[in-house]
Amino acid sequence: MSPINIKNLSFSYENGSDAIFENISIVLDTDWKLGFIGRNGRGKTTLLKLLMGQYEYAGAISASVNFDYFPFKINESEKTVLEIAQKICPFIELWQLEKEVSLLNLNKTVLKRAFKTLSGGEQTKSLLAILFLKENNFLLLDEPTNHLDTKAVQNISEYLKYKKGFILISHDRYFLDNCVDHILSINQTGLEVQYGNFSSWQQNKEYKDNFELSQNKKLSQNIKRLQVAAKEIIAWSNKTERGKYHIDKGSGVAADKGFIGHKSAKLMQKAKNAQNRFNKAADEKSKLLKNLEYAPDLKLSFLEYPRKRLIEAVNLSAFYGKTIFEKLNFTIENGERIWLKGQNGCGKSTLIKLILGENITHEGNLYMQSDLKISYVPQTMTLKGSLKEFAKISQIDESLFKTILRKLDFSREQFEKDMSEFSDGQKKKVLVAKSLCESAHIYIWDEPLNFIDVLSRMQIENVLLEYRPTMLFVEHDKTFAEKIATKIIEL
Repeated sequence: MSPINIKNLSFSYENGSDAIFENISIVLDTDWKLGFIGRNGRGKTTLLKLLMGQYEYAGAISASVNFDYFPFKINESEKTVLEIAQKICPFIELWQLEKEVSLLNLNKTVLKRAFKTLSGGEQTKSLLAILFLKENNFLLLDEPTNHLDTKAVQNISEYLKYKKGFILISHDRYFLDNCVDHILSINQTGLEVQYGNFSSWQQNKEYKDNFELSQNKKLSQNIKRLQVAAKEIIAWSNKTERGKYHIDKGSGVAADKGFIGHKSAKLMQKAKNAQNRFNKAADEKSKLLKNLEYAPDLKLSFLEYPRKRLIEAVNLSAFYGKTIFEKLNFTIENGERIWLKGQNGCGKSTLIKLILGENITHEGNLYMQSDLKISYVPQTMTLKGSLKEFAKISQIDESLFKTILRKLDFSREQFEKDMSEFSDGQKKKVLVAKSLCESAHIYIWDEPLNFIDVLSRMQIENVLLEYRPTMLFVEHDKTFAEKIATKIIEL
């Protein structure tokens, strides 16, 4: 047990207009299993890289452990996993590595295979096993489960549950609940740490937000009363001064200017005090609202197809030199939200491409309504240029598109940037926002939540539950998938 001390940390990118961190101070414990959460673009990965010493910063970071960042690139990928492990950890014993990979449900024969021949899940598990065997090591895990199937995500969460000493950036609620004991959250006001998993953090956040909203309501009421009081005092002061002078003049008695001035000054001071209290209350309200991670509701305008059945597969098989899947039978009907489930490589994306009309070798029959309107979110897509140009090319309403992005925590400054400068999470939000702008009979989303932050996932989840469009989706976020799906097709 030893501390990681972050004191008065300030950092901004050279071309950035705003500071990413400003005078941040916090103490973390190296025995903690920290889940690190926050909106996309708030600085989670940046903080990990600051801990690694990759950027210059103001303030101080001190720790008695060595930091290792995951994922990292393997340059000699033709070497075996064992050779790579021995280079990273020169004093590692074979039995130690065999034990570690077995905990990750890997066969020990994987150690003799070239790293480049492993699947994405096998590579992730192998590197985690190696890093956790390093002495005096504290791991910085940056979204280690991206693109991994549900089974692999569950396996890695079980593995991390019995480890200690890491910071884990993840947006998967099930994953966080299963393997962390503290939550480090980043918001507009800085960093906060709390004991517990994501669910307990969310409960506390909802309680805190509700309390702050009630306080904000009281402040708003006080502000209105103070505004009225200030106006009444000023009006009273002016009326009294005019009235006093008129009576004195009408009676032929010299006006007591000293009395009038004294009375007027007292009334104006009361008005000034009321205005000061109003300003203070307004300032408190502004600070209070900054503490709220507000997640406004999204909207969706989908089309209901006039017939019940939209798509049907009968004995459908697909081939890419080898059989990808075979004799698949299913239907997609109006209002169904179908979770296309299976391990990586089983053909989920291939099936989606067939439905989208790509020329893939197949047998059997795929029946689709001829005038079916489909909105598609791909796994990946190269994005560059402005949001305005993207909206025009995509034939969607630019105003609605940007409104959705604002609700997904895009700042107005981001609207002026080239999309190539966006983070992976921001790029994925662009694709999801585009789809939400499109009126379609069916929404086909292929891993839509990769890199997207937890709060935005919950917003997307809520809009789908509210509007209930017909969907076919691939997603490895178990919490999201189980809430959204009305039906499962497993390959």
